[in-house]
Amino acid sequence: MFSFWALLVGGLTVFAGSGLALGAALGLTGLLILHFLAGGSTYVAVDAVWNVLNSFTLSAIPLFIMLGEIMLRSGVSQKTYSALTPLFQRVPGGLLHTNIAVCTLFGAVSGSSLSTAAAVGSVAYPEMTARGYDRRMVVASLAGGGTLGLLIPPSLSLLIYGALTETSIGRLFLAGLLPGLLFAAMFMVYIFLRCLTRPDLAPKSEADAGAAAILLKLAGLWPFLLLILSIMGSIAFGIATPTEAAGVGVIATIVVGRFWGTLTVRSLAESFYAAILLFASIAFVVMGATILAQAVSLLGVPQSILEAVRAADLGPLQVLVLVVLIYLVLGCFFDGLSLMIMTLPIVVPLMVGLGYDAIWLGVIITILIEIGQVTPPVGLNLSVLVSITKEKVSLGEAAIATIPYWLILLAGILLLAMLPQIALFLPSVLM
Repeated sequence: MFSFWALLVGGLTVFAGSGLALGAALGLTGLLILHFLAGGSTYVAVDAVWNVLNSFTLSAIPLFIMLGEIMLRSGVSQKTYSALTPLFQRVPGGLLHTNIAVCTLFGAVSGSSLSTAAAVGSVAYPEMTARGYDRRMVVASLAGGGTLGLLIPPSLSLLIYGALTETSIGRLFLAGLLPGLLFAAMFMVYIFLRCLTRPDLAPKSEADAGAAAILLKLAGLWPFLLLILSIMGSIAFGIATPTEAAGVGVIATIVVGRFWGTLTVRSLAESFYAAILLFASIAFVVMGATILAQAVSLLGVPQSILEAVRAADLGPLQVLVLVVLIYLVLGCFFDGLSLMIMTLPIVVPLMVGLGYDAIWLGVIITILIEIGQVTPPVGLNLSVLVSITKEKVSLGEAAIATIPYWLILLAGILLLAMLPQIALFLPSVLM
C-alpha cells in the first residue's frame, strides 16, 4: 500500500507540477501504477477509456454544455431578468433577490455554475451598479447564486457523477431539486436580513409596478418555463432518458433563443464551437481519471481504505467530516469537475461501504464542488465575475463578500446530513 501511495502522490506531483494538463497527469500516473504495481496491465486502460467514452449516458454531457452555451448567447437571460425585476421591488434587497431567482431558473437549463454566473452577471452587474447597489454585494449574490447551476437539475456535476459511478441520472437530478431550491431560499433570507440592517447596500427602486404589470411580466416567461418543462419533465416522468432530454433541450433552446431571444446563426456557431472546446477539456480529464480509477480499482485500494477505516474504529459521521474537510482544502486548488472526477474512485466506494446512499452522496459532493467554485485562489465563479466588473471589484473583495454564501452551503451539508430525506424524497416518490 505504501508503494501505491508513493507512486500516486509522486506521479501527480511531478506530472501536474511540470505544467502538464490535469487529464494527462492523471492518466500517466494511472499507467505507471498499472505498469509497476499491477503486473504491466496497462492494456486495461484502453478498454476502460473506450467503455466510458462510448457510454450513452455520458453523451448527454456535450448536449447539456451546448444547451448552456446557446442560452448564454441568446439573450434569454436578459429577458428573464427583466421579467423578474419588478417582483422584488418592495422587498429589502431588491434586485439582489432577482439575481438569485434568475440564477435558479437559469440553472434549471444550463447545468453549469460558470455559465449561470456569467450569463446572469453580464446582465445584472451593469444595471445594478448604475442604480447604486454595493458592488461587492452584487458580485457576492451572483457568485452564490451561480453555484445553483451545479445543483439545480440538469447538472453537469450530477451527470458526470452518475455516469462514472453507474448511478441513476434521473434519480440524481430529482435529488438535487429540493436542496437547490432550499439554498436559493436561504440565500434570499440572508440578503433580506442583511439589507434590512444595511439599507444602503440595496437602494429602493423609485418605480412601483402594480400587481397586474408584475403578473403580465411573469406570464411572458412561458417560453422559458416551457423549455425547463421539456427537459426536466421528460426525465422526471420517464418519457425520455437524460441524453434524449438533452437533445430535445438543445433543439428547444435554439427555437426559444431564435424567436424569444436574439439568437443568430453566428452566435449559434459560436455556441457550438465553445461547447466543443469545453467538452474536449472535460473529456480529456475524464479519460485520465478513468485510467487512474481503473488502476485504483484493480489494486483494491477502496476496499483497503474501507478496512483501514473500520480498523481505526471511525464512525460514518467522522469519515463524512473528514471527506468534507478534504474537499474544502482541495477545492482551493482544483476546479470543481476535475476534483470530482479525480476523487470519485476512492470516495464513493468508501462512503457507500459505510452505509451512505449513493444518490444522497452525489448531492453532497456536488455541494462541496459548489463551495470550491467560490473559494479562492481557483474559485472560477469569482474569477469570471471579477472579469465582468472589469476588476473594479478585486478577487479578494469578492471572496470576502461571498463568505456568507460559503457558510450557507456548508450549513446545507449539515442539514442534509441530519435530514437526508430532503434529497431523497423526490427520487423515492417519482422514480
